[in-house]
Amino acid sequence: MLAIDLAERVAIVTGSSRGIGRAIAERLLAAGAIVVINGHADSEAMWATREEFDRAYPGRVHAIAGDIGSPEQVMAIVRGAYDIAKRLDILVNNAGILRDALLGMISDQDIVSTFTTNLYGTVAMMQAAARLMVRRKSGSIINISSIIGTHGNRGQIIYGASKAGIVGATLSAAKELAPQGIRVNAIAPGYIRTAMIEHLSPQLHQERLASIAMGRIGEPGDVADTALFLASDLSTYVTGQVIGVDGGMVI
Repeated sequence: MLAIDLAERVAIVTGSSRGIGRAIAERLLAAGAIVVINGHADSEAMWATREEFDRAYPGRVHAIAGDIGSPEQVMAIVRGAYDIAKRLDILVNNAGILRDALLGMISDQDIVSTFTTNLYGTVAMMQAAARLMVRRKSGSIINISSIIGTHGNRGQIIYGASKAGIVGATLSAAKELAPQGIRVNAIAPGYIRTAMIEHLSPQLHQERLASIAMGRIGEPGDVADTALFLASDLSTYVTGQVIGVDGGMVI
């Protein structure tokens, strides 16, 4: 069996106190990486996750609170990660928010907050991380987009637009950073069992489930497995790709 070894590599996973981000952080830790988990605030959930991971992977997990929508806090997150081992090898841009509203009923506040977190935050983190990665001429940046960003969905215009923007940023950054040995890819999850879908009615849940060719809801681990591949040396010739993890879902 081919093992993935990320020993001594340093990774940042934003929005990693729960859901997909947590699952990705755990996969990277299991492969031997040093992982910085992140939450937008200094929350109990983030520190509880850090303590749990530290019991399983002692000495290899760190926590840095910070809002990726803030330029100052973005720099603090990246500098803090770099200070741990004077290197940064992996960035997973997972932090994001979801605001549902039909066109004509979208508030200005929701537009600003969604684009600030989902798109600005992703670009700002990429830029800060790339400045460090170019020193070693290597690195992997993994951006979490969404099937809504690639296919759209009724009532999710601002979310879909922000996630589509991540796709565009990924493709452009991949072209720009490839000569520096830095790979940039995106993952577009489909219907995944996270807190983001808890508000859905049983009827809508069944409708979403019926649209998935594989006949089951996705798990955070399904996305995490793809992120692990993109973070590892198994994908050293993969860049500028948007990988759907959706079980054959059709929107």
